[in-house]
Amino acid sequence: MPSDSFDHDSESFENGLRVRRAVMGDDFVDAALARTDGTASATLQQFVTEHVWDAVWNREGLERRDRSLLNIGILTALRAHEELVGHVRGALTNGLTQEEIVEAIVHTAGYCGAPAALSAMKVAQQVFDAHNAS
Repeated sequence: MPSDSFDHDSESFENGLRVRRAVMGDDFVDAALARTDGTASATLQQFVTEHVWDAVWNREGLERRDRSLLNIGILTALRAHEELVGHVRGALTNGLTQEEIVEAIVHTAGYCGAPAALSAMKVAQQVFDAHNAS
């Protein structure tokens, strides 16, 4: 049976955690881990941290800024709004401008459809509003 806690001794977990914190911010990551530690979801959090945040985000070939831009398009297509919130914030952290994020979402309308792009734009605007207020 899988563990319901995180293996903090795993090198790939620690590497992924560093990237995840750099992109998403400590508060976001701490909340995600606290919400799932001791639950069946801890296994998935560990997997994502090791295999996405370490193995994928640490690959050579694309800068973090480029990966964030890709994620905006992918998450828009998937209509994964909850994840999109964090990744729009992460895109700003990784150096994308609000204008570039808007343009990326506009670009998705032709490939993912206007409803997906309109929904993503609402999410992005909420993130921008919070970002601009701080």
